[in-house]
Amino acid sequence: MKLTTTAVRSVQVPKGKSEAILFDDDVPGFGLRLREGGSRNFVFQYRVGTKQRRVAIGSANAINLADARKTAEQLYARVKLGQDPASDKAQARSTAAQTFKACADDFLAVKRAELRERSYPDLERHLLKHAKPLHELQLAKITRRDIAPVIASVTKNSGAVTANRVRTSLSTFFSWVLEQGMGADTNPVVGTSRNKEQSRERVLTPAELRLIWANLGDDHFAAIVRLLALTGQRAGEIAGLCWKEIHDGMILLPAERSKNHRAHVVPLSSPALAIIDAQEHRADRDLIFGRGTKPFSGWSNCKERLDARITKANGGKDIPHWTPHDLRRTFATYAGGGLPAHQLAKLSPRHKELAKGLGIEPHIVEAILNHVSGSRSGVAGTYNRSTYEGPKRVALDLWADHLTAIVEGRASNVTPLRREA
Repeated sequence: MKLTTTAVRSVQVPKGKSEAILFDDDVPGFGLRLREGGSRNFVFQYRVGTKQRRVAIGSANAINLADARKTAEQLYARVKLGQDPASDKAQARSTAAQTFKACADDFLAVKRAELRERSYPDLERHLLKHAKPLHELQLAKITRRDIAPVIASVTKNSGAVTANRVRTSLSTFFSWVLEQGMGADTNPVVGTSRNKEQSRERVLTPAELRLIWANLGDDHFAAIVRLLALTGQRAGEIAGLCWKEIHDGMILLPAERSKNHRAHVVPLSSPALAIIDAQEHRADRDLIFGRGTKPFSGWSNCKERLDARITKANGGKDIPHWTPHDLRRTFATYAGGGLPAHQLAKLSPRHKELAKGLGIEPHIVEAILNHVSGSRSGVAGTYNRSTYEGPKRVALDLWADHLTAIVEGRASNVTPLRREA
């Protein structure tokens, strides 16, 4: 029959049937689908090989007949060209559902099981917080023009280094997307600019160390920061410290918990051991610091409160920006040759003596830091597997005595080690 406006409004489902499709005489495959409940929808029906396909055009109550017929004509033309409109529509619907946020959730679920506990939160923060402007965009439509503003915004608000880490996380995510056959056929992060990074050189002065130590308080953050200062270890490794990793006055860090995947032995000085011993053993929890099932993670808020206390104690004057990681560099500097001459020149005579350094051999400092560089790299690192446990213990005990003198505001009784010529 020829579908007319009157027919579309008045035709009924034949008696004894629950639904029917009345096809138009003018456009092959174009029809009106009627159902017993009263719904009336325009459809287009066609064949692909032996299979019959159907595309819903829309409700007859919302679309007029002329527009519906025009759409059907376009669909018919596509079929004649060898296309499959129903399949294309289903694929488009699937692609529309593949938003950045939906796929990022799937990606994070996979990575949660693969990454170390201290690495996963960074990836999650990069994709869910910093990349939030991308969340509602369809993966297939995300381009370099969408990525670049995100990186620029992070650079402005969180710094060049964080922006570079976000860029790396985004690139890793889009590489995974390509492997899964989702989104576009290229990684939109490729070609975006990477910020230049300058290695931090911040080393805390004796006065700054004393201010930080005195204003820490007595919570988990305070204990962690003091342990970082005493041991020179990485913040994530101390924040995730477990009771099972403490043996005979030492930290025995397994390879899977260290940045370079090398097992690490850290002898604990008396002050460091006292800090750990003062922590509460909690039922069904091996982690020493933090709450719930995860390591300590409240760095930003705790650091802000500490800086506010330092400023108040320092007569309203801030100390220059510092991070917990600077304590690691400070340990290495003081354990070795001390502050460089141009920084020593700015200190009072008493502080100059405290900042001259302990003369500990570089390979022992590297061993304490668990660095694979210098004397521990290359061929030497391959054959020299010593943990230097004895020399490391001596060095960390010397440093603990020296640091105690610094934070107590008195002269140090530690005699710097003399290196053999």
